[in-house]
Amino acid sequence: MTAQETYQARLKRVSDAISLNQPDRVPIVPAASALPFFLTEDTTYRDAMYDFPKASRAIYAFCRDFQPDAFNGPALTSGRANELAGSTMIDWPGRPGTRVPDWSTHQCFEFEYLQEDEYPELLRDFTGFMLRKYIPRAFPGLKGLESVRFVPSIVLSTGVLGGLYTPGALAAYDTLREIGKHDGEARAEYARLLASLQEELGLPLMWGTYGEAPFDILSDYYRGTMGTFQDLAEQPEHIAATCDLFADLQIERFRSLTEAELPVRRINFPMHKGMDGFMSPQQYTELYWKPLKKVLNALIAMNITPILYTEGPYDTRVEQLCDLPRGKVLVHFEQADMARAKRLLGDTCCLSGNVPVYLLEHGSRAEVSDAVKGLLDTCAPGGGYILDTDCCIENARRENLEAMFETALTYGVY
Repeated sequence: MTAQETYQARLKRVSDAISLNQPDRVPIVPAASALPFFLTEDTTYRDAMYDFPKASRAIYAFCRDFQPDAFNGPALTSGRANELAGSTMIDWPGRPGTRVPDWSTHQCFEFEYLQEDEYPELLRDFTGFMLRKYIPRAFPGLKGLESVRFVPSIVLSTGVLGGLYTPGALAAYDTLREIGKHDGEARAEYARLLASLQEELGLPLMWGTYGEAPFDILSDYYRGTMGTFQDLAEQPEHIAATCDLFADLQIERFRSLTEAELPVRRINFPMHKGMDGFMSPQQYTELYWKPLKKVLNALIAMNITPILYTEGPYDTRVEQLCDLPRGKVLVHFEQADMARAKRLLGDTCCLSGNVPVYLLEHGSRAEVSDAVKGLLDTCAPGGGYILDTDCCIENARRENLEAMFETALTYGVY
């Protein structure tokens, strides 16, 4: 087949699985994070942040060698842009003074960028809070934005714009210009890579952009885990209001996609903190699932498929996920009883995941092959399953990856 014919066949294979139709075989779409660099002798994850063409070559080589049914691999992000911004939420290979090794992905930190008494301010003026408080705290290289403020005034001259051109604000704009240049270089190289994957290898994207559960946005990036635990006990009403605001803001952001000509109309939602035991069933229903479902329903109405990438153990949440329209959502599991998930959810959602990354790194070819066969026996009958690993692949033995693909290609045919 030509690359274009291969591209269309892969699009159909994945789409059929998601819509609960039976494809010709089980699609293979592993989430490869640092893996393409790990498999390449002279490339590291640092290159994904500082040497974009070199990183692209490693990603291309991985896709050429293993031929997945969709690209679910690493993106390119500018380390230099993060240096200029003074990003405090992550540490990354190549950052001056870092302890993160070159082969590692970036590492995350949690800080309370939103203080416990600042919910009313955020809810009252989200844009103002982001400019004057959140961005200067999370990106101190842009601290000058904290001087951008407005007061009611007579608007008879440009004096009302004074808050936009304070010395601090002007310095922040100069930094933003440099950040934009470096981020633009990463985006341009990534666009070139994706075009090559499509035109030369016939490889489509698995998803186009990210979303996130509103509760995770609050807990990951605003209050931190410990602050969120405190708020669950002391001010759940503010959590509920903020999650509802974040749901609405995401929906507005995604509305621009309704008119866009997208090759793949899917959005990936990594679900960090909805796992078993993190909160009570009632808290999960009201604070996690309700605002997330608001976003999911809006996307489905826009003809966009959400991908729910659940993380951690999820057995007690499976029944909740049944509350979704048939054939409109893909659900990935890291830790779950897949037989039970297939029984409860298989007529509602396509499932994916659960090939142990541990086996790919430390097991034998036979162990990997047996794990894949077991998952296919459990999840593939009737369609509605995409082969993926339990979490993103950082490191793996090449022979074990080959065993995973070879087994799926021969054993996963309907």
